[in-house]
Amino acid sequence: MPRDIPVGNGSLLVVFDADYTIRDLYYPRVGKENHALGNPSRFGIWTREGYSWVNARDWKLSLGYLKETLVTDVRAFHEKLGLQLTCNDVVDFEKNIYMRKVVVRNLKNYEREVRLFFHQDLSVMENEVGDTVFYDAKLNCLIHYKGPRYFLINCSAGDVWGVREYATGIKRHRGAEGTWRDAEDGVLEGNPIAQGSVDSTISISLKIPPLRDSVVHYWIATGKNYGEVNALNDIVLSEKPQKILDRTACYWHHWVNKEEFNFGNLPPDVVDLFKRSLLILMTQIDNGGAIIAANDSDIRQYAKDTYSYMWPRDGALVTYALMKAGYTTICRKFFDFCATVIAPYNFCASVMAEEGFLLHKYNPDGSFGSSWHPWVKGEEIHMPIQEDETALLLWVMWKYYDMYRKIDVIRPLYHSYIERAADFLVSYRDEQTGLPLPSYDIWEERRGILSFTTATVYGGLIAAANLSDIFYHTEKAKLYRQTAAQIKSAADQYLYSEKHKRFLRMIYPKKGGGYEIDATVDASLYGMFAFGVYHPDDVKVKNTMKAIEETLWVKTKIGGIARYERDTYQRAGEDDKIPGNPWIICTMWLAQYYASIAKSVEDLEHVVNYLRWAVSHALPSGVLAEQINPITGEPVSVSPLTWSHAAVVQTVMDYLDKLQELHTCGQCGRSIFRYDRAGRQQVKKHSPAYSGIISSQERVQYLDHVNLKKGSQSITVSVDQRRCVGCGICVENSKGIMDVVEDKAKIIAEKVSGWDIKPGFEKCCPLGAIMIKKADDKG
Repeated sequence: MPRDIPVGNGSLLVVFDADYTIRDLYYPRVGKENHALGNPSRFGIWTREGYSWVNARDWKLSLGYLKETLVTDVRAFHEKLGLQLTCNDVVDFEKNIYMRKVVVRNLKNYEREVRLFFHQDLSVMENEVGDTVFYDAKLNCLIHYKGPRYFLINCSAGDVWGVREYATGIKRHRGAEGTWRDAEDGVLEGNPIAQGSVDSTISISLKIPPLRDSVVHYWIATGKNYGEVNALNDIVLSEKPQKILDRTACYWHHWVNKEEFNFGNLPPDVVDLFKRSLLILMTQIDNGGAIIAANDSDIRQYAKDTYSYMWPRDGALVTYALMKAGYTTICRKFFDFCATVIAPYNFCASVMAEEGFLLHKYNPDGSFGSSWHPWVKGEEIHMPIQEDETALLLWVMWKYYDMYRKIDVIRPLYHSYIERAADFLVSYRDEQTGLPLPSYDIWEERRGILSFTTATVYGGLIAAANLSDIFYHTEKAKLYRQTAAQIKSAADQYLYSEKHKRFLRMIYPKKGGGYEIDATVDASLYGMFAFGVYHPDDVKVKNTMKAIEETLWVKTKIGGIARYERDTYQRAGEDDKIPGNPWIICTMWLAQYYASIAKSVEDLEHVVNYLRWAVSHALPSGVLAEQINPITGEPVSVSPLTWSHAAVVQTVMDYLDKLQELHTCGQCGRSIFRYDRAGRQQVKKHSPAYSGIISSQERVQYLDHVNLKKGSQSITVSVDQRRCVGCGICVENSKGIMDVVEDKAKIIAEKVSGWDIKPGFEKCCPLGAIMIKKADDKG
């Protein structure tokens, strides 16, 4: 079941499934430890009409977020019970407090008693052995604990503060299902303590007048000892729960809007997904710098493992997307994590003679994660390496420096990572071809000399050469550039097939000498232009991308790009029209290619179409899965996938970069469209003070066209919203009659009556978005 609405702050992450049930709870690191282990912590309602656990079968559910925040907006309706719930969930942006607000509306025309039940199924420190839960009569709350992990559960309703009704007991042992069963008669037994494999439930009783609302707050404070959770509980009691919700909504609203982008011609639903993706990304990144691939424990059903690891490859590409969007602090933490935190588990402790490469994947604390790559093949030591992971980190470090010029960030990374990794890339090459030696592919399924890996190694070496120039390591820079040139020459000779008129997925050595080829069309071949080996307009790239689009497009009503031909991973359907399940990232790669080759605004429609495809296959909350079912359109595999959201963010930024490039003034050579609005005078889209979850703004009537009278003439002024990119030139020329609103030029209705429009005014728009028609009055 997909995870719909994660909320977190980089230390505490709470994840819900489609039934609005808590299924994963991570603390003190995102991705580690999961104290819920995928087991449901239920939410239920009792009335005299019956009892129901909230779920998508019995309730009409809508799961989403309040606009531009990490505060959930959940609506639940139950016709038989005559209840409507409006819920907001949040993890405080700086304190490890999870909070839920529930507004219960009585839809009956008589007063009713309603009892809410909150169930906690925790396996503290990821196992059920030796847990304790007890009722703390001093604080009027429940506390789950084991070792250095404490979870304080509390609630309030109106003037009633603290837990009054509760149950603690045994779960999943000797026939005991758990205290959630105790709740179903509407009464909890009140056992004050339990140890071992335990769970707990609390109850809050309400008296709700006819057709009126009552409000309940429920929270979990997490910490490493009793004093810590006690102090967090005091914060809630003193500051009040609503303030926790409001201040966190305020913070995330400003965070996601800090760059004040001009989104040009992008449709509003694409802009919404871009902002939602940025926010979702933040729930999947640990405060220590680890960028976690996904935190959806349902994947355990396939191999008893999860995606809750830091893959250097995923992390590098996520970092690139975030830096393009202006979020640099995360980039710095990720670089430090890779270069320093994981070093004791990697370079210094490696059993290999070679040094300078990153291993398969890592835990959020920097230790080496689980792996299926063998360390031996026959009697030969077999390096379990995905070389693209080492190379991509070099590539993204250069991109960071090139974009922001923060040399103080890069300086300590040069000897600790950049030089060592680049030296390894130089040495780890096939003597016959000059290409990188065999390693595992991007999909971690096969081993060989791969086009994608070759592209990343080339990009990594050019990056290392550029960075070496900065620190005047001229001999190193020369070596890295020479090696990169040799690799590109070898790619021309061995990896591009004149027979197939495109790049090969890989070649691999035969036992008797020579090389076998694998000509499978693979979406990862986009890397040949993405990391700078070839220009996007190179015929080799064009041929390859054409083959990807024609071969890997899923020819059902769902569409999208599959990973490669005959992909069987979680495949749905055996129809020849389905090369594999469509992936968000693969479809975005094609969109990024079209952005790179666009020569006109019209060419960018390809990019918009693919972005809208992503919008159409997001969950209602905006969450993106790894894959899409090619028949039903349902999410497949983990959800949300961090990489999917990063690919959307990068694609939007690529679009805006290209839009800016295409609107260059022929006279001054500068772009008339600026997606980064720093320094421009404009109406701000949010106020300095953000009071309440939903802000109110002054209403001004904006128009796309107006009719004016000037003497005996009728004049119609209109703005073509598709052509307009919000450059603001017309605002200046109209002397305040027009304004830029949500990235489009608009006419202010209240100011039209006094508009003395000058002849040729429409010519001020360099894109022809302003049109003026004149007509003489008849008679």
